[in-house]
Amino acid sequence: MKTKPISDAETLELTSVPNTMNYELIQTLVDNYRNNHLVAIKDKLDIDDAHSIHFSLATLKKFITDIETETQKNNPEVTEEDLGIRFYYAAYPTTENWSVMANTPIGTEYAERHTLVMIPTLKKEDENGDLLSYDFNPLEGSEGEFMAMASNKKSGPSGEVMSQNHGALNPPNQVKVELF
Repeated sequence: MKTKPISDAETLELTSVPNTMNYELIQTLVDNYRNNHLVAIKDKLDIDDAHSIHFSLATLKKFITDIETETQKNNPEVTEEDLGIRFYYAAYPTTENWSVMANTPIGTEYAERHTLVMIPTLKKEDENGDLLSYDFNPLEGSEGEFMAMASNKKSGPSGEVMSQNHGALNPPNQVKVELF
């Protein structure tokens, strides 16, 4: 990625302490999800839904590197600060509608469970001059293709879109070690 020279302020930021959250806050957030959303899903839909998903560091690094590499191929003016990743909450289809999953290695034990889909974003000015992060397919054209993923949009790109999905979802995976 093309980057600008690092200033003293940016150097300080790079060497600062990692982002953290208080343990009790994390536990409260996780418990709120499990005690409200998961219970409602079980009661209303009779689904033992997933409560966590794990992606290896190698998978995440590769996805980030792919975004940077493909973007640079098509638009070398884009900087690291212009790029991001949007995480969409998603759910796998029912077993009756599993045919859409035919070209994936994902089995029907994942049917109807929550998952995450990660989509690259690129900052672009809107009609008001505000710099916003738009869903972006680095595999398309000289500037990539901006996508309409919002629910009020009726059409979007067709074909392959750079994305990441399907980590180790629990359940159905029976993770032996989990803290929260």
